[in-house]
Amino acid sequence: MEKIKIIIADDSDFVRDGMRIILEVDDAFEVIGCASNGREAIEIAEKTPPDIFLMDIQMPEMDGIEATKYIVEHQLGKVLILTTFDDDELVQSALKNGAKGYLIKNHTPEHLKQMIQSVYHGTGVMEENILENLAKNTEVKNTGFNEEGYTERELEIIQAVAEGLSNKEIANRLFISEGTVKNYISNILAKENLSHRTALAVYYLTGKK
Repeated sequence: MEKIKIIIADDSDFVRDGMRIILEVDDAFEVIGCASNGREAIEIAEKTPPDIFLMDIQMPEMDGIEATKYIVEHQLGKVLILTTFDDDELVQSALKNGAKGYLIKNHTPEHLKQMIQSVYHGTGVMEENILENLAKNTEVKNTGFNEEGYTERELEIIQAVAEGLSNKEIANRLFISEGTVKNYISNILAKENLSHRTALAVYYLTGKK
């Protein structure tokens, strides 16, 4: 099986080395470079393209938000944000710039690996507490989210995605197959011109793409 190639970008030596060690002992991953800021990560990627960037937000020279924008625009790889900050504006900025996920740095090694695998296979990921915070801080559920043009079933699925449910959990809740859920989500993403389910959740909860 081909290894998932990863670049780690974080201005903390301790964090970089820790994540590198965690991933390198697993045959499923290959860390092809470590960077202390976004610019260094991009320079590494332009020489050896990764599959996934593990990207901190607050870094010198070029932060994770700006780096994500460049990486996505130039199709250098998928970005998974790893940070100690769960500020709603930072979350939205990262997702708006094309990040495929947003995780707080209190994860276990196995959880981190699972999230990398999910992003690699095309599923957006986000910590449940971040989605909950977005929901709590949204005074009106559909602020800016246009429900017109959606069936009742589609809206049920969108709401379930926003709650952080997996396809299997949505299928069990609505008594339909996982394949049907997947098809619904694909059609909804295409309709809203969104690239992944995490962005759909944020749009539903905040009205912002």
